Amino acid sequence: MSVGIMHADKIKFKLNGNYKLSGCKPSELHGECMCQSEDKPYVGSQEVEQRGNELLFDGKFYKEFILTPVVDESNPDSETFWLRDVVIGVNFHWERKEDEKFKGVLKFIIDGGKACAVNMIGIEDYLKSVISSEMNASSSPELLRAHAVISRSWLMAQMEKRRVIKKNEQPISSCVVTNDEVTKWYDREDHKLFDVCADDHCQRYEGLTKESTKNVAKAVDATRGKVLSYKGEICDARFYKCCGGVLEEFENAWEPKHYNYLLNVRDNEEATKAEANGDFKDALSKDDLTIEKNAEKWILGNPDSFCNTHDKKILSQVLNNYDQETENFYRWKVDYTVDEISAIAKKRSGIDFGTITDMIPVERGTSGRLTKLKIVGTKRTVTVGKELEIRKTLSESHLYSSAFIVRKYNAAGEEIKNISNEANENRPVRFELIGAGWGHGVGLCQIGAAVMGERGYKFDQILLHYYPNSEIVKKY
Repeated sequence: MSVGIMHADKIKFKLNGNYKLSGCKPSELHGECMCQSEDKPYVGSQEVEQRGNELLFDGKFYKEFILTPVVDESNPDSETFWLRDVVIGVNFHWERKEDEKFKGVLKFIIDGGKACAVNMIGIEDYLKSVISSEMNASSSPELLRAHAVISRSWLMAQMEKRRVIKKNEQPISSCVVTNDEVTKWYDREDHKLFDVCADDHCQRYEGLTKESTKNVAKAVDATRGKVLSYKGEICDARFYKCCGGVLEEFENAWEPKHYNYLLNVRDNEEATKAEANGDFKDALSKDDLTIEKNAEKWILGNPDSFCNTHDKKILSQVLNNYDQETENFYRWKVDYTVDEISAIAKKRSGIDFGTITDMIPVERGTSGRLTKLKIVGTKRTVTVGKELEIRKTLSESHLYSSAFIVRKYNAAGEEIKNISNEANENRPVRFELIGAGWGHGVGLCQIGAAVMGERGYKFDQILLHYYPNSEIVKKY
């Protein structure tokens, strides 16, 4: 498999053993590539630079090339390399750069007008890093096993989807734009030159930098080849940090396609009892959270849920150091002045709303997450969706989720209930967003699953809860 690690005009890296150059596509402008006949090993600090539509490396130009390690049994690091200044948490509040260490083959290509470093690695080795990158490697064994299965399932489902799209040359449509509406969803098919990326857009993959404790290795090895399946197809097993008490359905976050294993399940013990009896219908949310008054009551409440926890021991299993910078995620609040939110929305969406005077919920998913939000401005009024586009539009990074209600306050600090009939002098000067959960809410809730693991649930019970109607099968 192939993982796109980073994009930059210039990429600096260090080879910890001897690597051989191969797999080159020669420069169209600078003559033939002679790398196939070269026997020169590369080791130590190197750099590759994007020049137009080509790559400059070691004084020569290429369209793409591969560096393959020469195995040296006397040097345990001979198959590893460092990439400098890898950006992690892209566009999130904790975005930063880190030097990261990887194992295996290093490929360089041009992607999106940038030099792109791609790591080619086996699936099981990849998973050992993903589990530790997505959460703390000291998590409970049952949580680690559950996550190994869903990470493998998600990856293999995406690889198959990419193969079908490439074979059929299917056009991808994930955006509807009119003068009055912008509806977008962000999925993985926009990676055309590698299988997955290394950031939260796909699965966090930080190579050997976050790889593997013995517990992680045991979890991956114990579940080797096992995936979730529904009616013979590998499940598109999505996951995120915190559901806020109830799961969302796939079609409300991504393409309008229903999966009968990604449902609006309640995240509590009552639901697991129903599931144990085979009654998945009784595990679903009892409140219709697509109705505004029900969603408001739910978000303002504090329902008992697996992920409703402040237990630092459990949270430290799921949240790496930078994730723990977020203190409130089950229920949260964000305040904006009118000027602040107007500037952020313009910057993040590219739409000049003018001064935003109102934000009106139009449509909610089954977890109460907004799928359409009408943003009213003095220059333009546009309905924005789906959930991630809403979160991106209303934050310098991303709101924790789109499961929120909007409260508006005038200059006197009084809440405004109905703006449409109010005089101009009573227009809002401040918006308060009160929300629930962290992430899209589809599939496995990592914090909820961590709590289940601590309470003695086995990995197959955790999977049955978050992916009802699925089964675990061994593919290899």
